[in-house]
Amino acid sequence: MSDLLADFARADFTHEAVTHHYYRLGSGPAVIVLAEVPGITPKVIEFARRVAATGLTVYVPSLFGTDGAAPMPDGVGDLPRTGATWAKSLGRICVSREFTVLATGRSSPVVGWLRGLAAQAHTECGGPGVGAVGMCVTGGFALAMAVDDRLLAPVLSQPSLPLRLTPGRKRSIDISDDDLAVVQARCARGLKVFGTRFEGDCLVPDERFAFLKDKLGAAFIDASLPADAANPAARTPPHSVLTEHLDDRPGQRTRQTLDDVLDFLATRLEVRP
Repeated sequence: MSDLLADFARADFTHEAVTHHYYRLGSGPAVIVLAEVPGITPKVIEFARRVAATGLTVYVPSLFGTDGAAPMPDGVGDLPRTGATWAKSLGRICVSREFTVLATGRSSPVVGWLRGLAAQAHTECGGPGVGAVGMCVTGGFALAMAVDDRLLAPVLSQPSLPLRLTPGRKRSIDISDDDLAVVQARCARGLKVFGTRFEGDCLVPDERFAFLKDKLGAAFIDASLPADAANPAARTPPHSVLTEHLDDRPGQRTRQTLDDVLDFLATRLEVRP
């Protein structure tokens, strides 16, 4: 285990013959924090700690990549090498039967395992329900998990699937029609869905958030940010709102979005009035 995760409890979880391990930290109602490509990076761990600090328990499942590894090899901001690291993780995702990368109108099979983990987390942690934060390739998973009434606080950060290879894939997200209908009905009854991204991000086209607004109406909280809000010190194009491209200085727009996400989770899970 990476030293960055040393104070997290590690455990395996099996659901429908599928096993992954996860890391747990904190106390209070549970939030499933889903890593982005290339995996559970130091910035993802830092975000998970901030969620736990609000009075919540984070569960961070390991679905791909090397736990605790930096996205840039040896910490060097070298774009070709970083791209190679990300491409390696993405390549494994693309060939995995657990992930639906290209198809529209489908929820990834791994969502079933995540729903099972969320159910266990709710049993273990109590509270009114569970939250979920998906990022990048896992962004849409938080939406698909919301077919379960226990999921009260879904956050979609730069949801990047399906990959935008055709115009039709731009105006879609990786959730089946049946699952989306359930989420729509829940939104009509009061569920809120928080979404954030950088405008101009080629992996998260404008049409995707327009689709979510059309399908979910006022229940969809659109926290899109201009590209120039990204951390100017980042070495890659604006993409990861809550992690790699977070400008954590007070008053910065990404910092405000981070605070809004934390407030959304804490309020919906009733640890903050």
